[in-house]
Amino acid sequence: MSWASEEEELSEFEQQRKRLFEAVSRAELSYALAKQAASRLGRTAQVRHKCFISYHGADIVGVTDFVESFNDVFIPRVVGVSDSDHFKDPVSSKDEEYIKQQIGSKYLSDSTVTILYVGKCTWARKYVDWELSSSLRNDTVNKRNGLLALTPSDRSTNTLPSRFADNWADDDSRYARYYYYPQSAESLRAWIEDAFKARDTRSSLINNKRALRRINSACP
Repeated sequence: MSWASEEEELSEFEQQRKRLFEAVSRAELSYALAKQAASRLGRTAQVRHKCFISYHGADIVGVTDFVESFNDVFIPRVVGVSDSDHFKDPVSSKDEEYIKQQIGSKYLSDSTVTILYVGKCTWARKYVDWELSSSLRNDTVNKRNGLLALTPSDRSTNTLPSRFADNWADDDSRYARYYYYPQSAESLRAWIEDAFKARDTRSSLINNKRALRRINSACP
């Protein structure tokens, strides 16, 4: 790949990040306006939970489309772990606890539900695994998040990250839930509410014993 094409690819990614952040701002503004309108009528606006979206950067277009389509359902949080955090790959349980605590404080503390966007290569990314593990962790500072996963809009069922698979079953007997891409705001709202409540009602089902992924896997 030439330097020019690499720069063009980076520029396109940054443009998509800008579009995603603008979508987040619109969602926040939409909720603020909804609360103001409800207040003027002496009512309470329908709650919109803050949801952290865990995704592979290759899926940023699909994630942005999702946020734009449902910006009146939840308040998105989309900035996750990256190389700029300079975390060392974990070599001990002490390292793992430090990483999870830092991710919880830096990225998850302002959310109550984690939405996993399951693209083709999401399963292979170590940072996705770290975000999922931190979402399931509960301590005095950072409370656990509810957890649900969504297919892309084409409804393709891609390989699940191992940690998510540890917490999901077809018969809904585990902590997390996995859905096809929502066809309506009402469906997504109900799924998020279920995940929010599961922090208490299904917390005993959490399986977060797996060691943190140390490297990314090759994904064809």
